[in-house]
Amino acid sequence: MKANPFSFLHILNPGYKYHKRISGKKRFGLVKNRYEEFKEDGYFFQDQKPCYYVHKIVDRNGQVFCGIIAAASAKDYENDVIKKHEDTIAAREELFKDYLLTVGFNAEAVLLTYPDNANISIIIEKKMGERAEYEFTTTFKDTHLLWVIDQKQDLEAIQHEFEAMDAIYIADGHHRSSSSYLLTQERHKQNDSHTGDEAYNFFMSYIIPESHLKIHEFFRLITDLNGLSKEEFLIALDEHFRIENRETTEYVPSKKHHFNMYLDGEFYSLYLRKAQYTFENALDQLDAQILYKTVLAPILGIQDLRNSDRIDYVEGKKGAAYIKGLVDEKKYAVGFGMLPVTVEELKQVADQGLKMPPKSTYIEPKLRSAITIYEF
Repeated sequence: MKANPFSFLHILNPGYKYHKRISGKKRFGLVKNRYEEFKEDGYFFQDQKPCYYVHKIVDRNGQVFCGIIAAASAKDYENDVIKKHEDTIAAREELFKDYLLTVGFNAEAVLLTYPDNANISIIIEKKMGERAEYEFTTTFKDTHLLWVIDQKQDLEAIQHEFEAMDAIYIADGHHRSSSSYLLTQERHKQNDSHTGDEAYNFFMSYIIPESHLKIHEFFRLITDLNGLSKEEFLIALDEHFRIENRETTEYVPSKKHHFNMYLDGEFYSLYLRKAQYTFENALDQLDAQILYKTVLAPILGIQDLRNSDRIDYVEGKKGAAYIKGLVDEKKYAVGFGMLPVTVEELKQVADQGLKMPPKSTYIEPKLRSAITIYEF
């Protein structure tokens, strides 16, 4: 922050100029002040015409993500046109709603996904044939490019295509979208002349086609075996799984309902005994839910995945060798891995109104704050 006076971190950490860390609701008003100062100093400016942005991300590994930055409707969220697959925590929703009420802007887009659409792709590809309006590379060597879509016919064509879709899906940002919906309700109560067209009825989103969504798994790491010996634990697992000791050979699951486990210096493969498990809905098909129902809750005694201090999660990109190191260091007793959730599985869970266990998906792209900002 000292080296870069233009960093958005100066807004998010407003106490920096006073050499004081400020947190909680005291921080909200100062965030608003710093934001207004950035506008006054010309660091931020507003496009004069209504527009969408094509946002292309090329990450450090060469993966390419491309979508549209736009305002999504809180009414569509309420009516389940924007579908959810995760539970939210009420206290976090309320806190972030209060934050939004104070600062008056979105700086972090909700990541939404839609079925690949040829007509939208044509508009995007045509726009990307022009010189990008904004381009920069982060310190992590991710490149971001933005093009402005402000031609009336393109705007209307994009709107028409989305209006024809039955639903789009939240990929990442359930708390951001739910708190934005609460903000809409709050502002509606305060506005006697509410029409539904006010800016607070919408929230900033980055909307990408399903083919551009990358979903990784999370490893589950457990601190102890719930009082069981290694042998007792393996015998308990045998009820639901065919177990094979791979010794020091790392095992990577190749099929759904296959799991890898690292325990006491050795890798194991676990294959679900389907005759011992009932699939009643899309949630029951998820490997994260299977692990919870057959191992974490009944054997290891972890009922509350969201709040238990006996379980931790590590994104699958770090690999089984990373998990092995943590268990070998005795920080954890056992680690489990699985295949990632597919986009189709995510949609099926959302369509059935069900909610995935915590940390079922590690989704890319991960978005940068304040590339675009939406005021309300």
